[in-house]
Amino acid sequence: MAEHLISLHSSLDLTTATRITDAALKLRTQHQLLPLAIAVLDAGGNLVSFRREDGCGVLRFDIALGKAWGALGMGMATRQIRDRLANRPTFQGALAAASGGRFIPTPGGVLILNGQHIAIGAVGISGDASDKDEFCAIEAIKSASLLPEPPEAAPDWNGAAL
Repeated sequence: MAEHLISLHSSLDLTTATRITDAALKLRTQHQLLPLAIAVLDAGGNLVSFRREDGCGVLRFDIALGKAWGALGMGMATRQIRDRLANRPTFQGALAAASGGRFIPTPGGVLILNGQHIAIGAVGISGDASDKDEFCAIEAIKSASLLPEPPEAAPDWNGAAL
């Protein structure tokens, strides 16, 4: 009997994830934002790509991962999670506990959708104001010919302050 090599399929390949992280870093430079940490996860919550610029604090990886993880875990962008849970701190705490602390409900966690509007992963970015992080995630996903959820950044994203 001949041996067969089995290939595992990921919802998001390394080439695409790297394209997203590279695009986010380029956007950061173009818009003169603070240094970023960018985590790209596949639909199963596996880290596919991570980049951290010099100048990021040591918590930026955990925050970027938590934003992407939160978006995947709840099936919606972290801006939407923040808005829906603003008056529900007990539930936010429960989600943080259920996720082992990997739940950051602030903008910057964006779902990656394919052409059929199926979530194939998420991007989490941390480093500047959350609305600026989210802008970079959304535009980086678009640059990889995929669909971000939410489809557009907050209208006043560039005016956000830390």
